[in-house]
Amino acid sequence: MKDLFNSIQDLCESILFVPFHELRELELTNWWGANIVTWVFIGIGVIAFVYWMLQLKSFSDNNEEDKSISSHSFL
Repeated sequence: MKDLFNSIQDLCESILFVPFHELRELELTNWWGANIVTWVFIGIGVIAFVYWMLQLKSFSDNNEEDKSISSHSFL
């Protein structure tokens, strides 16, 4: 059982965490490069938000939304 846990530890330390170690070393020389993953996710989030707002505006402009008071029972 101990060999299983040691092999999992070896897998994580020697293979799976290598990109994170490289990013940690890159941060000492280039902060922007080390945070590129964060910037990519922020960009994806901004693009998705703009797309969502444009879709909401197009549905609002076409009057496709049911805005009657009886649309929900709790209203």
